[in-house]
Amino acid sequence: MGAVKIWNAMEVAEQARKDHSSEILHSSLSIDPSLPLPDMKRRIVELCKDMVKKWSNLDDSCFNIETISGGITNLLLKVDVNERHHDIVSITIRLYGPNTENVINRQRELQATKYISAAGFGAKWLGVFGNGMVQSFINARTLTPSDMREPKLVAKIAKQMRRFHQMEIPGSKEPQLWNVICKFFEKASALEFDDIEKQKRYEKLSFKEVHDEIMELKELTGRLNSPVVFAHNDLLSGNIMINDEEGKLYFIDYEYASYNYRGFDIGNHFAEYSGFECDYTLYPNKDEQYHFFRHYIEPDGPHEVCDEDLETFYVEANTYGLASHLFWALWALIQAKMSPIDFDYLSYFFLRYNEFKRQKEKVFLLARSYLSG
Repeated sequence: MGAVKIWNAMEVAEQARKDHSSEILHSSLSIDPSLPLPDMKRRIVELCKDMVKKWSNLDDSCFNIETISGGITNLLLKVDVNERHHDIVSITIRLYGPNTENVINRQRELQATKYISAAGFGAKWLGVFGNGMVQSFINARTLTPSDMREPKLVAKIAKQMRRFHQMEIPGSKEPQLWNVICKFFEKASALEFDDIEKQKRYEKLSFKEVHDEIMELKELTGRLNSPVVFAHNDLLSGNIMINDEEGKLYFIDYEYASYNYRGFDIGNHFAEYSGFECDYTLYPNKDEQYHFFRHYIEPDGPHEVCDEDLETFYVEANTYGLASHLFWALWALIQAKMSPIDFDYLSYFFLRYNEFKRQKEKVFLLARSYLSG
């Protein structure tokens, strides 16, 4: 994978102030996400007072802190601040997980976040600190994997994804999928585990086989000519929120966002129907996928979409869905070594890689038949 440049919060904040007239809050403080909650809360209050000067003289009792969600790469906290006139201001603080810079380009994430935020897709970006960012609070709930199958929500997600893909983000527009997969492969194939049992399982892997699979799939997907768009690349249920009363949908967490192939973003989203448990009986069938495609292609006239376009999207999404399995399988190997979070990443690798091998023959046949027709 090569050397990883650790992102610098102060450097990013300074650049943000040059790019935008509004002030971006900043602090050099860092907070250890593994701290016991009482200690973490004290550090959060200290951080808030350091970032927002008008809060610096408030009593600690004016700050109420609760956990919104704890993912496997970050921790999201809600902070309610009772200001002097009893006005309650709510913000969210996202703490990056330890060692996640091995798999996430934080510099690119923050550069993209300010533009995505300005386009209204999620929370407003307010500031950065030593190992995280501060955003406005979204009054919405996080979806569950079963929510993503509900037809009305499927239509909303498809329309929102189309809007997301139409964004223009400054910087390189080179698709990142194969660059990142190759970097992940390089890192994942040179690991050594302290845990003897993990090392034994790791040594059973044939990285020559994995490499050959990557190259074969890269060649096949290259023939599909999937458009390059600005993609989220991680639209699992936990990264989609909805305000049920207003019916407003939000995409959050842009850790992996980059220019990429349209087929990957859609295929990866379909793979996430299965959740972290990887229950692939939940993977959307052809009719369910077509429902999504209709609302993505023609938001105002979904029933006007022609069969040819539906077939193109179907082949594209399912072929790139195989790339999703390879991407997250290799990601999981790296996390199995680097992450202190209590999650069985090594088993997750096998779940994703075995599903890739199970689906490969059928999907390759589908894609080759489409290309020859």
